[in-house]
Amino acid sequence: MSQAGIINTSSGPVPPAVPTQFTTDSGVAVPVANNLNIFGNDTTANNTNGITTTGSGSTVTVLLTNRLQGTGTTGGAIAVDVITFPLGATPGTYKFHFEMAAFDSSTPSGLGYSIEASARTTGAAATVISTPDADEDEDVALALADWFVVASGNNIILRGLGVAGLTMNWSAVGYYVFVS
Repeated sequence: MSQAGIINTSSGPVPPAVPTQFTTDSGVAVPVANNLNIFGNDTTANNTNGITTTGSGSTVTVLLTNRLQGTGTTGGAIAVDVITFPLGATPGTYKFHFEMAAFDSSTPSGLGYSIEASARTTGAAATVISTPDADEDEDVALALADWFVVASGNNIILRGLGVAGLTMNWSAVGYYVFVS
């Protein structure tokens, strides 16, 4: 009788080679005891790909770029700066998209805004281009709340305006595109 197939004389499967280093966009990570830590985070750094990686020690960090985040609280009909973003020394134009939400636990009521804005900088002074636009969803109790995108110095500020008699917690996430 004949045998079909290949006869394997090894003592078992051969394990794959274990990488000894991981090269990232910025740095190298080296596993310790065959373990590598991989974390996610974000950064305001401008990167047209929208993502970058860093490596150090036994850690690789995957970063979403061009991201902005902030929070704030208003007690009454006052304004709070939720995000302040310095435009930097390079003259150019920015396009921003913000998602903003607020909540008042006493009524309880909430709101949500999707905001589009553009700005330019000389490298020393910021200007909001045209009038920013938004989709606005508000519970009736928060109908007097509002939002603003303003230029101050060389910064762009996303601001929330609270409602008299209410304490509102604000949160926003945004991203931008930049060209010079």
